[in-house]
Amino acid sequence: MGSRIFSTILAVASFAAVSPAFSQTAPAAYQGQLPFTIGGGASNMNVDWGRNRLYGYSIWGDWHPGSLPRLLDGLGVEVEARDLDFGHGAHITPAFRQDTLGGGLIYTYRHFAKIRPYGRALVDFGRLNDGTKNPISSLVYAPAMGLEYHAIHRLWVRADYEYQIWPNLLGDGRNLDPQGFTLGVSYDFRSLGSFW
Repeated sequence: MGSRIFSTILAVASFAAVSPAFSQTAPAAYQGQLPFTIGGGASNMNVDWGRNRLYGYSIWGDWHPGSLPRLLDGLGVEVEARDLDFGHGAHITPAFRQDTLGGGLIYTYRHFAKIRPYGRALVDFGRLNDGTKNPISSLVYAPAMGLEYHAIHRLWVRADYEYQIWPNLLGDGRNLDPQGFTLGVSYDFRSLGSFW
């Protein structure tokens, strides 16, 4: 009888000691992880200057706090830089380039296992250089949307469409409206959580 009581007490104590490991919730699994994503890719945009498309590269970084209510769980901040200066056509000087640097909000819908659709709204500082000594600078409003697809481990493939508005760029009331696509890869520093 004494050994039975001892066995019962030992079993209860063992269960009490181990049970906290099984009761961990998903948000706690992210503690100690970095809430950042960084990436880069190739961009192809109609620069709305003549009839030309330019090629270049983009780099970005996202920060998602991860402690928001479920509906706002995908809300974060993104910074992005883009340089377009390849593929000059007949209607544009070889020295022409378009650069943007800025940031804003991004919302990523994270409730699918392999695909993450997102939308973002950035405000950039933009600069056009047509080869003259006086580049043109402007604030740029840049809404965008896209998809990220989980490739392997923490790598995601990203396809992005962006529409830019360079308001009243030349002082004549007209906007410059470049638009185009970026295809790239991002690395997510966060834990992959319950999806994997």
